[in-house]
Amino acid sequence: MRTTDAILFDAVLFDMDGTVLNSIKAAERIWTAWALRHGIDIEAFLPTIHGVRAVETIRRLALPGVDPEAEAEAITLAEIEDVEGIEEIAGFLATLPPDRWAIVTSAPRALALRRIAAAGLPVPPLLVGAEDVVRGKPAPDCFQLAAERLGTTADRCLVVEDSPAGIAAAVSAGASVLVITATHHAAAGAAAVDAAHAAIRDYRDLAVDRLADGSLSIRSAGEGSNTSPVGFFYGLRASSERV
Repeated sequence: MRTTDAILFDAVLFDMDGTVLNSIKAAERIWTAWALRHGIDIEAFLPTIHGVRAVETIRRLALPGVDPEAEAEAITLAEIEDVEGIEEIAGFLATLPPDRWAIVTSAPRALALRRIAAAGLPVPPLLVGAEDVVRGKPAPDCFQLAAERLGTTADRCLVVEDSPAGIAAAVSAGASVLVITATHHAAAGAAAVDAAHAAIRDYRDLAVDRLADGSLSIRSAGEGSNTSPVGFFYGLRASSERV
């Protein structure tokens, strides 16, 4: 792909789990144990835990006699303790200017920092966590807040996501979306295709340049790209096309 095909953004906003790191095994160990204690169908339940805040996952079940806040806090503590198997998804965080990216996650801040450290990733210059917004994904609040703190607006950002809830939040915020399929291959890929978003497995074939005006040029790094068959830029809007 040619350099001239690059799309310009003010900042890149990354989801965490399934997007910059893979914590699915650890998360599902904790949630499986919790679901078993409450007699919940594991196979049907586990796909619903990704991309949303724990308290909202539990609240949605409306279990009698269960305090969603207390249960979510207990699950968070268990997840902080269990980080076995968490690993980085091949990425390019280190190539981004520190004032031009953020991690925007449904995880509480303490859990996010624990998983980031376990994966060997750099501490993000900006982290928006579960406690920073009243409404979690799929509401757009978290991405709007991150963009504001970076001095821009969500419609001038690229959001990198992997879950349907996160994708919906990004779309609602007016951002362009890039879907990572490294963790949730089928679900993420289907969500990307259905919504006409760009989708790639990981970041190994991407490169970033910072232009004189401070904007970021996101492009394919060269031949042999691992972009989707429809092309990396399918569904992304150039800065000149934004309102």
